[in-house]
Amino acid sequence: MGRLKEQQISFDDAHRAATRLGDLAREGIPVFCWCNRCGHNAELPLEILLAKAGPAMAVPEIGAMLRCSSCGSKDVATRPAWPSLGRVTRHD
Repeated sequence: MGRLKEQQISFDDAHRAATRLGDLAREGIPVFCWCNRCGHNAELPLEILLAKAGPAMAVPEIGAMLRCSSCGSKDVATRPAWPSLGRVTRHD
C-alpha cells in the first residue's frame, strides 16, 4: 500500500501547475520575495510584475528576474503572499 501512495503522490506532483501572475491578479494577491543570501524580504505589487512579465509568467520563475535591494544578490525566491491566518495558538 505504501508504494501505491508514493506513486500517486509523484504523479500528482508531476502534473501540478505553478501559480501564474494572472491567477494572483484575479485574487488581488501580491508576490512575496525572499533573498536567499541575506534574508531581506518584501511583497511586490502585481501591477509592476504584470507589466514586465505578463499574466502567464509562473510565480516561482519571477525570482530569476529580480535583484535584492538590500545586498544586490540575484538569488531571490518568490511565492504568492497568501493571506495569513493571524496568530495561531495551541488548542488542547
